[in-house]
Amino acid sequence: MSTLASLSVQEQQFLETFQQAIESDQFDRLILSQYKGELENLEKMTLRVISLNDQKVLSCLYRYKTQDVTKNYSLSEAIDKVNELLACCKQANLITTSEELQLKKNKKKVMLTRSKSKPVLKDKTEQGHDRVKQRYVDQDALFLKLLGITDQQSQIIPSMARKWKQINKFVEIFSNALSQIKEPKEGLRVVDFGSGKGYLTCALYDYMQKHGQTPWVTGVELNPKMVEFCQNVANQSEFNQLDFFQGDVRTYEPERLDVMIALHACDVATDFAIHTGIRLNAQIIMCAPCCHKELRPQLKAPTVLSPMLQFGIHAGQQAEMLTDTIRALLLKAYGYETKIFEFVALEHTSKNKMILAVKRKDYKEPDQEVLAQIQALKDMYGIQKHSLELLLNNQWDQQGIGCKC
Repeated sequence: MSTLASLSVQEQQFLETFQQAIESDQFDRLILSQYKGELENLEKMTLRVISLNDQKVLSCLYRYKTQDVTKNYSLSEAIDKVNELLACCKQANLITTSEELQLKKNKKKVMLTRSKSKPVLKDKTEQGHDRVKQRYVDQDALFLKLLGITDQQSQIIPSMARKWKQINKFVEIFSNALSQIKEPKEGLRVVDFGSGKGYLTCALYDYMQKHGQTPWVTGVELNPKMVEFCQNVANQSEFNQLDFFQGDVRTYEPERLDVMIALHACDVATDFAIHTGIRLNAQIIMCAPCCHKELRPQLKAPTVLSPMLQFGIHAGQQAEMLTDTIRALLLKAYGYETKIFEFVALEHTSKNKMILAVKRKDYKEPDQEVLAQIQALKDMYGIQKHSLELLLNNQWDQQGIGCKC
């Protein structure tokens, strides 16, 4: 093959395996990441074979920071196109029905590793172009069966359809944040506070493992029966670096933390979780706050807003918005690019707000201008106490953080 002439031995082997998998109908997918080419804001590419107008084509999903673009190529030009894209990427993961190959490149060397692939269940009929939908979690994953998301035929159980959408949306958000950070040599240390039944914890581990990361994940959960159940799922799924700890954000004290997750942590437990992330210099902090009780009793309506906040529901919404605004601003002040957005549609869960923070590389010290904005908000509403602010200032009084909601 002339297209392989100028490549390293490892790259030639990788491309030859790709072509053989295409020709023998053993190809499942190819993921090209750490893109360094000329296309601006391109993060990664995922390639699959689909059926279009009764003809098989190589479909490539180009994932940019703000949009996804799909392009289709004939199988006859597949090797040349992949060769072209591979030249601009530092990592490639090839999954076939029998094995997985990972190619990593740096300035000094090219590394190729092979491992046996878990069985890939291919559809009897190839999906058409209009039915292709990006999924971040493989529907045939064993952990989904063990958690009751899918049946023995890897079909989504109807009552779990909403949970399935939540899982994929969460992993999509995590994937985008993950692309903005650099994985430590010793692997990513992830802690999920309030892991519950382990849906998202297992999904994150599975995603990172299949995309070339080295995950060390811990789910922290108060319910001992839930901890035992989740650990059994992790063991049966051969998630060897996923463990579950019985406790809460106060009792589990990690030495290192790269990704901090806290979904639906009650009231100020969210503040404790965020503080843990900031204190340990986490690169990613993801929170979906639960109840908001701390600021509501303190809220004193500014005169101009009194007619609006005389209604209880409005006062509650204002307290919630103020609580999370201060959290987001504190994250910003302490060196994080921070967003607040709708996690999933209200039809799937009422607790649908996500706070996502990614650590800036240029952070040196707290931003006094942002801290002044926080103080102005507190003065306007008569707020004397916000737990995250107290924790960051080492002024917390050790009162309890749990609530029944």
